[in-house]
Amino acid sequence: MVQHALFINIFFGSLVYAPQVASLPGSWYPFLRKEVLNMNTYVTGTTIRQLREARAMTQAELAEQLGVSSKTVSKWETAKGLPDITLLQPLAQALGISVIELMNGEHITNRNVSANLMRGKFYVCPICGNVIHSTGSAVVSCCGVTLPPLEAEDADADHALTIENVEDEQFLTVSHPMTKDHFISFLAFVTCDRLQLVKLYPEGNAETRMQLRGRGYLYWYCNRHGLFRQKR
Repeated sequence: MVQHALFINIFFGSLVYAPQVASLPGSWYPFLRKEVLNMNTYVTGTTIRQLREARAMTQAELAEQLGVSSKTVSKWETAKGLPDITLLQPLAQALGISVIELMNGEHITNRNVSANLMRGKFYVCPICGNVIHSTGSAVVSCCGVTLPPLEAEDADADHALTIENVEDEQFLTVSHPMTKDHFISFLAFVTCDRLQLVKLYPEGNAETRMQLRGRGYLYWYCNRHGLFRQKR
């Protein structure tokens, strides 16, 4: 689940826009319940108090928005009770953050308001291999794990990328093993307004064809050594 940024979620070759799933009438509660059960944390009273005070809101004002008493909010903030799971979505909305931010106790702000894709972030789930790209800072969760944004580095000799012109396209190749336990997961080309991404699989070839138009960055990801980047 991702909040506060436009993102593309690629899972085994399928293209999914998770905000569409989360916004379906009546579907958010079971989706949220599954996320909560998969996480090892829950919202704390300290987080509620800090976020409420940051918005210059009284306990009574927050209680009114949630349809509970101010005494109930006070109990939450003093660790004498916890908000029911059905209140997490309206509580997060009242405090101006996402549910995952509320539970993690950390507010993430996307400063890439122009949505320049080259300033975006890649995330990869270590459990299922899900690949996610966001246009800016985001809270991303997959398989019950909160994913950190990947930090790209220059390729070493074991992860070198070669580019060959073929007609009006470019043939990209990474000379790298493609076994079940050590492989290149994807190749991508990102410009300010376009993202091309090809999902790769073990026992295949670490290669693809793309049209590399404009200035941007090439990215490729090794499941053991992480994300690599090359300016184009």
